[in-house]
Amino acid sequence: MGFLERVDPELRDGLAAYEAIELTGHELRGDQIATVRRLAREVGESVLAEVPPSDRVLREDRTAPGPNGDVRVRTYRPADAAGALPCLIWFHGGGMVFGLPEQDELGSDAYAEQVPCVVASVDYRLAPEHPHPAPVEDCYAALTWVAENADELGVDPARIAVGGASAGGCLATAVALMARDRGGPAPAFQLLVYPMLDDRCDTPSMSEFPDNLTWTREHTRAGWDALLGGRSGGDDVDQYAAPARAPDLTGLPPALIQVGELEVFRDEDIDYATRLIRAGVPTQLHIYPRAYHSVDFLMPMAGTSVRMSEERLEALRAALHSSHAVGTEA
Repeated sequence: MGFLERVDPELRDGLAAYEAIELTGHELRGDQIATVRRLAREVGESVLAEVPPSDRVLREDRTAPGPNGDVRVRTYRPADAAGALPCLIWFHGGGMVFGLPEQDELGSDAYAEQVPCVVASVDYRLAPEHPHPAPVEDCYAALTWVAENADELGVDPARIAVGGASAGGCLATAVALMARDRGGPAPAFQLLVYPMLDDRCDTPSMSEFPDNLTWTREHTRAGWDALLGGRSGGDDVDQYAAPARAPDLTGLPPALIQVGELEVFRDEDIDYATRLIRAGVPTQLHIYPRAYHSVDFLMPMAGTSVRMSEERLEALRAALHSSHAVGTEA
């Protein structure tokens, strides 16, 4: 059975977005990166036009001091909130080479209103202009800035989660590793949405979908090559670039990992969740049948997307508003 036949019929209309941003050619290098950046922004704006952002959330662009200049951090706070709230530090997706905090405005609004919490969405530097470790160092700088400025931001520094989608999920995972290893602010939770974790691109799911109409193995390799200067798959890639390389996952915060059945990242995400559980980290792993990469972003009102959103909200509430740890599933 081909890829399209395996996709849930309710979700097939979302595939047009990959054609709209010219990713169906399975190439993401050179001049095409600038084209994809522009087209992805336009697609994101069209999604927001269909489902306008909430008028019950206050948004503000701030700057955090980064390792090489200021890092823009877009904050979201429920307008009627008082006192210190938990915080979700969010990292957008885009294969390490495109994307902006604004593309996740709907999700940031939902987290702010329905968890409730402050959301700090990070505009990290992109490859290939800024290869590793620039993106992850920007993201770690945002974590330390939020913790150090918690009073001003109205944030409880003991209840900070990190999260992200796709490449942003990679960065959230790497920031959690960095915080553990550097003795930095300890996140209370990891929200990992179809994270891109392994630069070796050698799992079965990477090769399972030769007729994939979404994010492909070739796109993934191009993103890793841009981030790592062509060193992807080599012996000298560190765990803060590709968290699947981490030899030790003990001491990390509880996690929710979500991934679609029809994603190239499926198997590396299952493997990482299994390793977290074996390391004693409370972990939920949710696999969505007949779903492809970024379906929740492209079709936010579809049943699968709504379920993904509700499960993220439930996990964040449990982690940030309860004394109970998130339960373990496999």
